Amino acid sequence: MKVLLLISLLYLPGFAAGAAAVLSEQNQAQLQDQILSQRFSQLLQPLMQRENIDLWLLISREYNEDPVLKTMLPATWLSARRRTMLVIYNPGLGKPLQLHAVARYDVGELFKKTWNVEQQSDQWQALRDLIQSKKPRNIGINQSEFFGHADGMVATELATLKQQLGVDLSKKLVSAEKLAVGWLETRSKLELQQYPNLTQIGHMLIKRAFSNEVVTPGKTTTEDVVWWLRQQSTELGLPVWFHPTVSLQRASSDKFDQITAFSAAKTDNVILPGDLLHVDFGLTYLRLNSDQQQHAYVLRPGETKAPDYLLRALKKGNQLQDILTSNFKTGRSGNELLNISLQQAKKQQLQATIYSHPLGHHGHGAGPTIGMWDAQQGVAGSGDYPLTANTAYSIELNVAVDIPEWGNSIRVMLEEDGYFDGQKFQYFSGRQTELHLIQTP
Repeated sequence: MKVLLLISLLYLPGFAAGAAAVLSEQNQAQLQDQILSQRFSQLLQPLMQRENIDLWLLISREYNEDPVLKTMLPATWLSARRRTMLVIYNPGLGKPLQLHAVARYDVGELFKKTWNVEQQSDQWQALRDLIQSKKPRNIGINQSEFFGHADGMVATELATLKQQLGVDLSKKLVSAEKLAVGWLETRSKLELQQYPNLTQIGHMLIKRAFSNEVVTPGKTTTEDVVWWLRQQSTELGLPVWFHPTVSLQRASSDKFDQITAFSAAKTDNVILPGDLLHVDFGLTYLRLNSDQQQHAYVLRPGETKAPDYLLRALKKGNQLQDILTSNFKTGRSGNELLNISLQQAKKQQLQATIYSHPLGHHGHGAGPTIGMWDAQQGVAGSGDYPLTANTAYSIELNVAVDIPEWGNSIRVMLEEDGYFDGQKFQYFSGRQTELHLIQTP
């Protein structure tokens, strides 16, 4: 396996071999299945014990998959098949989890088929028979008010499930919300080994996008850079999980507007000398997601570095990052982390906005929400969820900085990915501390 992975690396153009690489499709699939096996063998049982759930039931029909079930499928399964039923039972007493597929065939190598169609033609009856044989105290299903990721049991499946289980077994149904969130937010050792490479690839593409390889001041538009990033991602075989944005700020009387910045469509602007550029960009690789924002300055003729006032502004953004990440503490809720950090930022005279989030199987992942750009007072439900160890986060925030030389204020909008081990936060592949510089011919 190791030999195959080394042979099949695809190195990124424009960078030294070995700096960052993408595996071939076949070896990605092999590694994904290794990661999945490790997650089941090392992560899931402690989570089920923590949440006191005996049996976890996931049901999905093809193309209407539960977000959690999708993370449990083997790499060669791109969707559920017909109606896929997965039953995960924790027998306790130090015994390993039992993984069953009430389906016509095994679901990968982990979930073994337990439905014999020749003996029992009714899939729902086969499910009921299996559950009765386990005698669980409770049956966890994915229902959640605050986490869409954990709300995958659709109404049709739930109604049919209750009808088929009968009154006594239906009484054992409980929400598996915290188990689902725990499964999605907790990162395995193999995943953590891959994340630095993924984030480095993102950094490299941003560096190339914010260079004269892509940008010719006076000709190139912000949309040109956006579509260059999309094309490069496609050519690498790394899909983006959201459409990138590239925007600019420049000396003008225009005021920063949050609605425009975070929700409205971006206009196509020609990039000019003196502009401060911003990119928001995220990739998907090995079922993991990145989410990154950085800035570049377009040098004016004769300039060799960015103006000092922009360098000082960037340092304020780094200062806010340090405040937030220093306050990570196991058991602290997202709302508490937000409030503490905003108070400290205010004392340090920073005009701060924080909207950070978990990262993993989804770009906006399950776990504690740490503010939203339009909810700086906190977020009910997901913001009350506590920080736990072995989780990844996108540190997303901005600082407003007055720039007298421009006659207005700017926003330093930064986003970098990292990992909380339960004691401290660390970035996967560093963060931006210097502006990218684009030369003007």
